[in-house]
Amino acid sequence: MLRSETLFGKREPNSTSPNSPLNATANQPGGLSGAPKASSTTVGGMSAGGGGVGAAPQPAPAPVANEGGSKLIVGPNIKLKGVEITDCDTLVVEGRVEATMDSRVIQIAERGAFSGSADIDVAEIRGEFDGTLTARQKLVIYSTGKVTGTVRYGKIVIEEGGQLAGDVQVGTEGANRNLSVAKAAV
Repeated sequence: MLRSETLFGKREPNSTSPNSPLNATANQPGGLSGAPKASSTTVGGMSAGGGGVGAAPQPAPAPVANEGGSKLIVGPNIKLKGVEITDCDTLVVEGRVEATMDSRVIQIAERGAFSGSADIDVAEIRGEFDGTLTARQKLVIYSTGKVTGTVRYGKIVIEEGGQLAGDVQVGTEGANRNLSVAKAAV
């Protein structure tokens, strides 16, 4: 195996030991295969090793979505019945849910189904919703989505193939009134 000193010329003494974590990472599966091993480099009188100047590029960590709150996922083949869901920022429905909820976001997967009452900010429907839905900000119905019942929304987007049926009205006066009363109480 070629060492970095043979590829890049001379190497500084005591820069990277053979048992350093950096060298171990390069030799492990999923490490930096095919890339030369990193070595320390001196720039302007300062020594930089590991992930500094002259080191082989490290793969960037996967981005972490900052959803900023609690998330409840009802997985496939799960049935959740007769509950009240509160203090949940995002509800992801992949199974079946019969509930009453007040949340920020609901996401119903293609095979998911929700029946009951939902008072939320944003609804993204790929599966089925049946009941009373108030989407204060935005309702998005994808091509596989079906929404039936009493529906109130601030803005709406319906993909071609998406279905919407029932008592449908733009505006959420009742929801906005409840929100202002709640803010006044705080």
